[in-house]
Amino acid sequence: MKTITFKNSVTSILRQTILFITSTLLLLSCSNDDNANPIPVEEEETITTITITLVQEGVGEPTILQSKDLDGDGPNAPEISISGNLATNASYNGTIVLLNETESPAKNVTEEVKEEDDEHQFFFNATGSLIGTSYADTDENGNPIGLAFILNTGDAGNATLTVTLRHQPKKPNDGTLADAGGETDIAQTFNVKVE
Repeated sequence: MKTITFKNSVTSILRQTILFITSTLLLLSCSNDDNANPIPVEEEETITTITITLVQEGVGEPTILQSKDLDGDGPNAPEISISGNLATNASYNGTIVLLNETESPAKNVTEEVKEEDDEHQFFFNATGSLIGTSYADTDENGNPIGLAFILNTGDAGNATLTVTLRHQPKKPNDGTLADAGGETDIAQTFNVKVE
């Protein structure tokens, strides 16, 4: 009989110890310290319009590529316009402007990207008759941004230019979206003709 009582006492003490540890952990995890220094949440900027201006050195009018998506994730596809074709075997200086046209007047999101240049980077994917792109600007740490870039064309034919803006990518990176990570703020493909 005494053995059974001893086992019951040990079991009772073990249960009380587990209950005490569990209660202590719950109390500690519910402390209010988390509210003392809240981490600010950065809201993503709404970007409805991306305008790319391509200027061939020494040649007249620029070529404008624009995508406007005023309903964001709504049912309507973006309205895409391209002001003209690109010349063969040419080099273009490119600049990008981003707008939020859901506000009145439209908000220039490009300024925010410039201010937070270490947290943003454009990525370019050129196919077909586009030979490639290179960056023409850098952030405060010497890493590329892409608000200014150079686009090179090849022989006549069809091509696509996909432009993607990533927020908080890894910097430096190898120039690919896979290596950069981060979140996509906007991505758009333009079908262009080189002639």
